[in-house]
Amino acid sequence: MNGRRIGATAGTLLALWSAGHAQYVERDSGGIFVDTRTELLFDGAHFSEGPAMGPDGLLYFSDITWTSSSGMQAGHIWRLDPATGHSEVFRSPSGMSNGLLFDLEGRLVAALGADFGGRAVVRTDPSNGKSYILAGLYNGRSFNSPNDLAIDEQGRIYFTDPRYNGHEPMEQPFMGVYRIDPDGTLTRLLTRVGHPNGILVSPDQQTLYVSSAEYPFWGGINALMAFTLGADGSVSERRVLADCSGDAGPDGMAIDVNGNIYAARPANTDFGVYVYSPEGEELAYLRTAESPSNVAFGIGEYSKTIFITAREYVFVEMSGSTLPGEDSTSRPLRHRAKAWLRRVGFAASHSGKLKRSSRSSYRGSVTSES
Repeated sequence: MNGRRIGATAGTLLALWSAGHAQYVERDSGGIFVDTRTELLFDGAHFSEGPAMGPDGLLYFSDITWTSSSGMQAGHIWRLDPATGHSEVFRSPSGMSNGLLFDLEGRLVAALGADFGGRAVVRTDPSNGKSYILAGLYNGRSFNSPNDLAIDEQGRIYFTDPRYNGHEPMEQPFMGVYRIDPDGTLTRLLTRVGHPNGILVSPDQQTLYVSSAEYPFWGGINALMAFTLGADGSVSERRVLADCSGDAGPDGMAIDVNGNIYAARPANTDFGVYVYSPEGEELAYLRTAESPSNVAFGIGEYSKTIFITAREYVFVEMSGSTLPGEDSTSRPLRHRAKAWLRRVGFAASHSGKLKRSSRSSYRGSVTSES
């Protein structure tokens, strides 16, 4: 299937009409979205989630096919070329994948959820296509429904484990946050963070961000939380950066090179992408055409581009003059990406896209059950 592309002219306020809704920048005190433009890249998902750009310059994202409303589809992972709009199914069944990321070696890591899904975290080696289970049980019990992922500069992978859908019994006593160390050690880090959903680590590796969205009742914790992150992965000093009580907290998130957080909020009324400073000040609000589930920066020529998953759609907010770009600390990742392309045999025309790499798509890290 080919994603349907709809271009829009550049401007501070621009509209993209889809399903009766306008997409436009409603507030931008921080000057984040000046001279950006919006495009619709894809409109064929059941419920799009987990955008992540691979070292090959393609955008990978999950298509969560809730079995009760999709005719018992088993979930898919799509890949899409932002330059042409061409898309194809990369993997089906997906194990009901949700959050995706690429690790420091360019391997695809996926959080597999419930509803006949894998309820595990798996990694795929691009050189041979084989997948390996990184975390499948904790204390001998299945996870609730792994949701989103993060990685730090040490290669430690972090994931949230709430439960929103699925018939399977919940075997874990908490909806928590976990860490997978490079040696395979699995640790439960947080247990009292509501329905933990999105997760990020700051570019300086000193702050962990966790969002909680208590769907469908919007009670409990609906907030963006920050923790001081130690060099050993420990966390302390919980702070609430954005209190969304009475409505949905953030879902998936991304972070730019200045440490600003881009949070996809599936709110009942003012849904969209909210941009917060590291101190929790709202810098911008992009009202999306549909309720968003996640957001991610690209890499290389797309390092100033954000990709937004929103129900059946994938939108892109293209490079603006002020949208933050590459972080110089990401250069080691760029070299790893090029090595990955050589290993799996991509042509030079593909590697030419990797002029830059961005820390922007990183997701977080945590420690200490609190």
